[in-house]
Amino acid sequence: MVIDEFDGLVNNEIYEAAEMYLGNKLSTNTRRVKISKPEKEKQFNITLERDEEVTDVYSGQKFQWVWLSKKVESRDFYNPRSMNSTLRSEVRSFELTFHKKNKDLVLNSYLPYIIEEAKLKKLENRAIKIHTVDYQCIYNLHDIWEAINLDHPATFETLAMDSELKDKIVKDLDRFVKRKDYYRKVGKAWKRGYLMYGPPGTGKSSLVAAMANYLNFDIYDLELTEVMRNSDLRRLLVATANKSILVVEDIDCTIDLQNNLANRTNDSPPDGSNQQANQGNLMTDLIFQIVTLSGLLNFIDGLWSSCGDERIIIFTTNHIEKLDPALLRPGRMDMHIHLSYCTPSGFRLLAANYLETREHKLFKQIERLIETAMVTPAEVAEQLLKEDEVDVSLNGLISFLHVKIKEKEDAKSKKVEATELETNEKKESDEKGIEENLEEKRLLNDKLKPQREFLVFLVVTFHLEVNF
Repeated sequence: MVIDEFDGLVNNEIYEAAEMYLGNKLSTNTRRVKISKPEKEKQFNITLERDEEVTDVYSGQKFQWVWLSKKVESRDFYNPRSMNSTLRSEVRSFELTFHKKNKDLVLNSYLPYIIEEAKLKKLENRAIKIHTVDYQCIYNLHDIWEAINLDHPATFETLAMDSELKDKIVKDLDRFVKRKDYYRKVGKAWKRGYLMYGPPGTGKSSLVAAMANYLNFDIYDLELTEVMRNSDLRRLLVATANKSILVVEDIDCTIDLQNNLANRTNDSPPDGSNQQANQGNLMTDLIFQIVTLSGLLNFIDGLWSSCGDERIIIFTTNHIEKLDPALLRPGRMDMHIHLSYCTPSGFRLLAANYLETREHKLFKQIERLIETAMVTPAEVAEQLLKEDEVDVSLNGLISFLHVKIKEKEDAKSKKVEATELETNEKKESDEKGIEENLEEKRLLNDKLKPQREFLVFLVVTFHLEVNF
């Protein structure tokens, strides 16, 4: 029985389970194995090397396993019906040998047992990971995402944000992970979308990490500007695991870049001076088609969004006003989370985290200043990190807040001055325009004066002749 690494576009669950299960079944006959241990994980990861054999005993029956790996040229392996075939250089599989009388035992008991054992082992050695795309392996689903352990300390208890908003997010997450049957009953993909927006430094990335730590979900960090085609976007989607969070940061910048690329193909100089360069750019865009808005929307809530369960999609932006309304309609991003400037309650939480202080005589003064200064939690945290002594740290924060308030007032004054200057310039321009218009009329009258006098002469002469 041959167990391939992939089943069409997706990973073969049996292959992954066997790879993990057999690492614990090494015998004295096994000569070579691969071993690794990421820093934050609890146990060693042991897998077979090529052509190594392992004998397993289940229900009194022997089963022989061999791990096979074949190097191939991409042109020999190309399959136009498989998005995973192009550029693959290795085909991996397990070969399972057993007596033919045990076929039902294998299908009905042995393989399901291996899958369950692998799940238990994965939970025991579980470490949250953050994945990023290796674009050189865009056509190899096994290697398309590179992962490292996520060791981010953010939790909902330590986030400096409004407590009511935190409770609302936690309840929404709890409700989502418990409603598998509900989503299936109403005919929706088991996924949830969040749009986080607000100024830089307000804690969007920390909130993503806190959500991952709370749910024990991996994070997939997707840089859409590097994705060249809608088909590549689909490859990335099917290669993500269930129970995961997909993050697209600064979605407004991504869409702006795509619009600029699209406009570039439409704008060509009329004189034809850069005709050759524009033809080259157009050809590049035709070959490497950028991800379109429709492709992105289909990725969020179209048919391809149902290729997996218990997935969360998060978009972040500093400028929600720049987003296309199609991205904001209900059903695309289920919950909009506004992360704004630091609040008094947020400051108290930061002081408790950074200074281990929950009450101080300077707190009320700082809270009044924070309501006026419009500073982000990141700016406040940076000031609290500068000093270990509580009084010194808080006084430093007060000085910083006064500077921010003065900068804000100066900016407001400059804006008022600029507005007044613009108004005065417009007024002067209008007055100058009126004077110029009057002067033009005077010159025109002077120019037409001889013609008007001649016309009067003709009229008078004609009138006299008629009377005679």
